Amino acid sequence: MRWISAQIKWIMIVAGALTCTMVYAAIAPQAALLNTFGEALQGPVAEIVVRNWGALITLIGAMLIYGGFRPQSRRLILVVAGVSKVVFILLILSFGPQFLPRAGVAVAVDTVMIFLFAIYLLSNRNEVRSA
Repeated sequence: MRWISAQIKWIMIVAGALTCTMVYAAIAPQAALLNTFGEALQGPVAEIVVRNWGALITLIGAMLIYGGFRPQSRRLILVVAGVSKVVFILLILSFGPQFLPRAGVAVAVDTVMIFLFAIYLLSNRNEVRSA
């Protein structure tokens, strides 16, 4: 657990960089959907929603990178990023288990990130509260 606390800056930077790869959905929404889920949505509303989804995920990644350099912001950023990733995983598991063959890597990577974020938050809760 001390290792995670000592390396949280780099954990957040790497997690943020990986999360920022979803900028792909903001730029090429149909290709991102095909790559991530093996299916695409059609129509102008789908274009708007998927591009927005990609932009929001990219913003979460940028926040993680920012939090790597700003210890005073880490708690909020890790909670927001962790909740976002938990929601994604729950949605995949409950509504789209057929997408696991494609989205399984994202689910696995997000699960590791959530685990690391939670360990950091739980092991540093007294230190964070007193700051």
